[in-house]
Amino acid sequence: MVKAARVPEPVPFSAINVTPFIDVMLVLLIVMILSIPVATHKVPIDLPGQPGPVSEERPHQLAIDRGGALFWDGRRIADAELPGLLTAMQRDAVAVLHMNTDPEARYDRFDSVLAVVKRAGVDRLGFIGNRPFPD
Repeated sequence: MVKAARVPEPVPFSAINVTPFIDVMLVLLIVMILSIPVATHKVPIDLPGQPGPVSEERPHQLAIDRGGALFWDGRRIADAELPGLLTAMQRDAVAVLHMNTDPEARYDRFDSVLAVVKRAGVDRLGFIGNRPFPD
């Protein structure tokens, strides 16, 4: 005869497995430690608070045509004249230099003229046109 074994009634666990809970909390802690410095990092930017007086700019146009000739405000100039004109322009506090280069001009010519402008200490410089140089 087969005896039946008595199976005790299931008893609920009285303890919770906290290992997954601790793992999740550690991951969240690491995420917080890594993200807080990024969120509080400040980049100093001087933004205009209120509209101030508008300064009148006096732009000077420096152009390079496709042959490499220089033009200052529409007048053809020699390479030797450029440093003197740039020095005179630097004395004027509201003067701005706009460079306009023909896209067919050679890049090495543009680079050499830009080096002269840089050596003259021009810090108010703009480039006219967004045409790429040909390859």
